[in-house]
Amino acid sequence: MLRCISGMLLLQSCHGMTVSLQSIKAISSSGARMKDDAQILSFIEQNLYLMKDRPNVFQHDDFHVGNLIVKEGRLAGVIDFNRWDWGDPVHEFLKAGMFSSEISIPFTMGTIKGYHGNREPDEKFWTLYSLYLAMTIISSIVWILKVRPVELPIMVEKLERVLEDHHYFDSIVPRWYLEVHEYETGSL
Repeated sequence: MLRCISGMLLLQSCHGMTVSLQSIKAISSSGARMKDDAQILSFIEQNLYLMKDRPNVFQHDDFHVGNLIVKEGRLAGVIDFNRWDWGDPVHEFLKAGMFSSEISIPFTMGTIKGYHGNREPDEKFWTLYSLYLAMTIISSIVWILKVRPVELPIMVEKLERVLEDHHYFDSIVPRWYLEVHEYETGSL
């Protein structure tokens, strides 16, 4: 959540992290600054109102293809529940864009469409999805610097791919989804 306390802009997102603008400046001085980070923060600020009165449900909070166990071609289990929490069900999908879409776009699209009863997600879903993803861009840098700083280049590369998928949040629907959807519907 983005809010102003005593003149200090705060961004609170996943991983239980709260990021101030001072932290963002510290990130940039570490060489980890994200391209167009002001645009990311502006997108967040413009869409925060959408979080008001959202459902609060139990969620895995790290659901992606890397946390699934497949045995003999069938789903055998889901692992890595150490990040479970309560929150907006749309928040559960942000890892799809960060991790699953790298490995399997059909799986990622199937997860999203399955949640929507095999219908196309509406604009509110995509805006919330993009909002949570944008918030995670900032908190992921803080998290990786704190937990695994040697993996910073890997995380930055992943986040830059996500940003490019969304044209730095000029688009709420990711490029990987649009390209497949346009191909499937013949609207290329």
